[in-house]
Amino acid sequence: MYQLDELLSLLEQRIKTIELPQTPKQLYEPISYSLNAQGKRIRPLMLLLAANMYNDHIEEAVNAALAIEIFHNFTLLHDDIMDNAPLRRGRPSVYARWNSNIAILSGDAMTILAYQWLARCRTDKLNILLEEFNKLAIGVCEGQQYDMDYETQDHVSIENYINMITLKTSVLIAGALKMGAIIGGAPKDDCDKLYDFGIRLGIAFQIQDDMLDLYGNKNFGKPIGGDIVSGKKSFLHLKAMEKATENDRNILAKLIQDTSLDDQDKISKIRALYDYYNVKEEAVYAINRYFSEASDIFNTIDLPIHRKTEMKALSLLLLNREK
Repeated sequence: MYQLDELLSLLEQRIKTIELPQTPKQLYEPISYSLNAQGKRIRPLMLLLAANMYNDHIEEAVNAALAIEIFHNFTLLHDDIMDNAPLRRGRPSVYARWNSNIAILSGDAMTILAYQWLARCRTDKLNILLEEFNKLAIGVCEGQQYDMDYETQDHVSIENYINMITLKTSVLIAGALKMGAIIGGAPKDDCDKLYDFGIRLGIAFQIQDDMLDLYGNKNFGKPIGGDIVSGKKSFLHLKAMEKATENDRNILAKLIQDTSLDDQDKISKIRALYDYYNVKEEAVYAINRYFSEASDIFNTIDLPIHRKTEMKALSLLLLNREK
């Protein structure tokens, strides 16, 4: 069995060995810039951990893990364009450092690279891996579209939000887990359980991301209050709208739309309303609820404890993260 730090080290080494053409420079340099940023590597780590739960020989899972990481980074390039996000992982986003056209094209190239790495997996498992990869890929796109749709809709429910983040965030985590289990030779029932575990873990992860966007520390890697500035229908916003009086809902809606306020003033005023309605505490409650559901599913997987220890450890790291 591999330890978490061993798998992370393996991933970082393999990412550094990815060979990209030197030209055209403005196509490939942003890809290298993105892949070599200090990301958490959560999704490829989960894929490798899932494979390792069933098989000590995980080398054949590395190619799929790289495909997942490249695809995830592609989504970040395009996401930053759509959000006008200047920072990613504490440094300029590809969109900000180069421009939107370059970020679009480099992102497109990354999807092709992801499939190239996936194609290196064992041929006897490639069809089912492609099916799972395509499922998560289209899910992410659907979730992103809902996210953009909700920015201009007046009435978005918590249920709408959960469906959106299930697609945008959870299916990539869940799909990575299932792909790892498939490569490791897990029974179908366990593959499905790991997928369901990943869905709930991903929901908890995204609600936590929403909370950290406003209540995180300066090491979060993105500007504090970015969701407020961009008009996102985050969990915090939707919970505030759900709990607020009609008068405060109107105030909140006007603050979101007020273009005369500078960003910091807008963030301060909206945070004051969030604090009044205890939306941070509501977020923490939801995070713990979904994490508990994820843990309950994971505990039904019938494997020796030592085979599950590292996955539990990574899950706890995600629950307790501050960035």
